[in-house]
Amino acid sequence: MVTLRKKGNIAILQPTGNIIGTAVRDMRTVMTKQIDTANKPLILIDFQRVQKMDSGGLGTLMSAYKLARSKNGRIAIIHVGKNIKNLIVRSRLINMFEHFNTEAAAIYGLKRK
Repeated sequence: MVTLRKKGNIAILQPTGNIIGTAVRDMRTVMTKQIDTANKPLILIDFQRVQKMDSGGLGTLMSAYKLARSKNGRIAIIHVGKNIKNLIVRSRLINMFEHFNTEAAAIYGLKRK
């Protein structure tokens, strides 16, 4: 399940549980809609309630990153747990996503550039 809320022009996605199987499709659907409907998509993904993510979830993040960048958008992440961080580091994608410690810092950072 993915909860979506907005702060100004920033879409904040809060997935819950494991991003595996059908949860990957749900996340992809929500992210794609946000990217498609924005002129310059700004997305913040809060991983606080996510325990695991599979390669499908990682692929979804990569695809969303490419789509957002094609529209001069950005994707930031916060509250990344050890398991997901290890997956992102092992796949050498750690530098793709902007990292922030808090939601407030992420919103401030996304608005600045």
